[in-house]
Amino acid sequence: MNTEWVKTRQTKYVTYVTIYIVVILAIIVGANYLANRYNKSLDATANKRFSLSDQTRKVVGDLKQDVTIQYFDKADGMQNAKDLLGRYANLSPKVHIEYIDYMKKPQLARAANITKEATAIVEIGAKKEEAKTFDEEGITGAMIRAIKGGVRTVCVVSGSGEHRVEDTGQDGFSDFQTAVQRDNYQVKAVNLLEKAEVPSECTVLVVSGPSGDYVQPEVDAIKKYVEGGGRAMFLLDPPLKIGRKEISDNNALHDLLASWGVTAQKDLLLDENPLSQLVGLGPEVPLVTAYDSHPIVNDLAGTATGFPLSRSLDIKNENHTSVSKLFATSPSSFSTFNLSTPEIRIDPNKDKKGPFTLAAAGTYDTGKPSSQGRFIVVGNSRWASNSFLKFNGNRNLALNMMNWLSSDEDLISIRPKEQEDRRLSLTRAQFLMVRTVSQFLLPLVVVIAGVMVWAKRR
Repeated sequence: MNTEWVKTRQTKYVTYVTIYIVVILAIIVGANYLANRYNKSLDATANKRFSLSDQTRKVVGDLKQDVTIQYFDKADGMQNAKDLLGRYANLSPKVHIEYIDYMKKPQLARAANITKEATAIVEIGAKKEEAKTFDEEGITGAMIRAIKGGVRTVCVVSGSGEHRVEDTGQDGFSDFQTAVQRDNYQVKAVNLLEKAEVPSECTVLVVSGPSGDYVQPEVDAIKKYVEGGGRAMFLLDPPLKIGRKEISDNNALHDLLASWGVTAQKDLLLDENPLSQLVGLGPEVPLVTAYDSHPIVNDLAGTATGFPLSRSLDIKNENHTSVSKLFATSPSSFSTFNLSTPEIRIDPNKDKKGPFTLAAAGTYDTGKPSSQGRFIVVGNSRWASNSFLKFNGNRNLALNMMNWLSSDEDLISIRPKEQEDRRLSLTRAQFLMVRTVSQFLLPLVVVIAGVMVWAKRR
């Protein structure tokens, strides 16, 4: 038997190639098998655009029963939905996804009252909730509504020069309203001058920077509400006596807060924190980067918040209240009592040296089981207005406060981050340099190198 062909170079080459192809195919098949069995992904984006937030992980991780998410769209819109909904399914085996082409199955869309494409319905047991928007906030929000049930209402006090939720200007609270609505609260304005009683449907009462005095019946209504187990947030600006809209002292309201252990000082805080200068803020906008230990701010570590035109707070525990500091100004801050001039001037010889408490959270012991009153006081209101709510961590802070006040501490976390603008801005000179190098110098180097290699071979 002639076996010389086995020893030939051609046979060895074919054998090597065959083994190589078999190994490569085995690796590909194995990788695909593992990828299908263990669906894992790595998000390498700077702000984790393609990762679900801590809040979503909490909600899905704590599921006690199965959840079905029905997604209604045309066939060509399904792929984008799979990218997002697949992340939910990967978090828990209790999450089940159904993709429904409403063109092919219009009866299912009609039964679910679907009126537009790209709509998701979250079903938990007998409860169904439609996602207000098809994004992480919308899907997770629908889950929360289905899990929690009931209606949570944020009542914003009006009638004494407060920020208005319908105002879309820089000083308005329309962005605040939008943010809390996306976090599954209803928002309504209440006027305690018309009726000195906090409506029973109010989950949280918000006093948003009044410029006028509250009359005693209004204050008594707030006192009765909180001391009866209600929840309230007080955003109080310093009583500046400049400009066309002076801010009153509001003594009746401040006396109530003082009886609970929070005294709002009649001062203006100026902070020379070097970090403020790096982000373009002046001394009249204290920048907070360090927080105390509390459920409201525990997840804000490493996140900055800003508070333009703030006042300081003094806190202590009273007979029925327990008060905790949330955060303070930096050690380089000062407190000035000159509130009648627009000129910002720090006088180390007269002004008090910081740090100063900027925000505090307290509880009121009603003496009844499961009926604890809660309140938050912040020495500033503009941090939650349209002009500043989107600054760094301000929005997350506002929503964390709402969650704590409504006893939804399990939902407190950093919300989904918006897409960052990662574009590179070049000056005209830089653009010309990049263009010259890429279009002319690099090709010229390649041509010269080619000519040199050709000449050498010649």
